[in-house]
Amino acid sequence: MNLKKVTLLVILLLIADQALKIWVKTHMALDEAIVVFPDWFQLRFIENNGAAFGMHIATNGGFDWGKLLLGIFRIGLSAGIAWLIVRLLRQGKETPTGVIAGLALIFAGAVGNILDSAFYGLIFSESTPYAAAHFGGHYAGFMMGKVVDMFYFPLFQWNGVPNFLRFLVDSNNYFFGAIFNLADAYISVAVVYLLLFQYKYLNR
Repeated sequence: MNLKKVTLLVILLLIADQALKIWVKTHMALDEAIVVFPDWFQLRFIENNGAAFGMHIATNGGFDWGKLLLGIFRIGLSAGIAWLIVRLLRQGKETPTGVIAGLALIFAGAVGNILDSAFYGLIFSESTPYAAAHFGGHYAGFMMGKVVDMFYFPLFQWNGVPNFLRFLVDSNNYFFGAIFNLADAYISVAVVYLLLFQYKYLNR
């Protein structure tokens, strides 16, 4: 795999991520759900403020420093991954293709969510439970936009879940309760793949 192929892969991944997010944001009201497969898969539109650990360090003017710091961290992390990919590619055949592909997925996922935070507040109107957003609005400043999430897999209802496992269910006790987007999936799949199948290389 060379730099041109990696760049093309990242561009295609970003197009898929952004196309889905833009469609959801402009065609669905906030918290609206489309049942894809009954009982286990829905497209459910929510927005994530994206502040680290729920941190909202706001001034009297409402500026969210926690979100800004997280955005800067994400940009720095993405730059570091891009540098690592280029460095590994220069090693030629010494680096497995799977490692490069995994890092490309992580990079694309990170950049995909950065784009939401950086620009969606500048180009879209605010989403509400009553109407979909549209282009040409302005609901937040640069790096203050919300991340669009839509994949929801309420596999089964788990009543009586222990407190230490509450993070696995949603407010209605459905497992798996998290709602995520395509960029999140890129990162999760890549991390699991690298840990399971490329651990020997990573240990080196």
